[in-house]
Amino acid sequence: MHINGTENSGPSVLTDIATLRARARQNVEEGAVTIGYGAHRETIIKLLNEALATELVCVLRYKRHYFMAKGISSESVKVEFLQHAKEEMAHADRIAKRITELGGEPDFSPDGLSSRSHAEYVPGDSLVSMIKEDLIAERIAIESYREIVAFLGNNDPTTQRMIKEILAMEEEHADDMASLLEGMKV
Repeated sequence: MHINGTENSGPSVLTDIATLRARARQNVEEGAVTIGYGAHRETIIKLLNEALATELVCVLRYKRHYFMAKGISSESVKVEFLQHAKEEMAHADRIAKRITELGGEPDFSPDGLSSRSHAEYVPGDSLVSMIKEDLIAERIAIESYREIVAFLGNNDPTTQRMIKEILAMEEEHADDMASLLEGMKV
């Protein structure tokens, strides 16, 4: 199909304007979720609340590590811990916003937070163990977010794009932690 003289690889038939307008008027209370939304909303909200819990647990762990880091190499590592805590909080905020866009409620309850989270809260007792636990948590987030991206397929491109963007940052975090860990080897 050609649109404005360019080739389009999308659907071969586009919905006519009158039908688009009529559909938009149906179920207005659903907000951004239109008839074309292809995913099972309750399942996606559950997955996103698990991702939210994962991000919140990571914020808490990074903040603890920031305050507890000690030793000759700790100052540069503390800066990294604090930066990652801020970025994980931004991820949590994005996920919570998406949950509300889908008509759900973000679960910020501390009750059961660690059981909803994919990553664990392991305090670590040395700078090396803190870095290692943060790396493990990032690896868990990477795997779970890759699975969510695959699960979403083409059914919810907005959520999929958001998770892909967060995934890219988690990969950067893992690389940062791996580099720090490598730098700690004597």
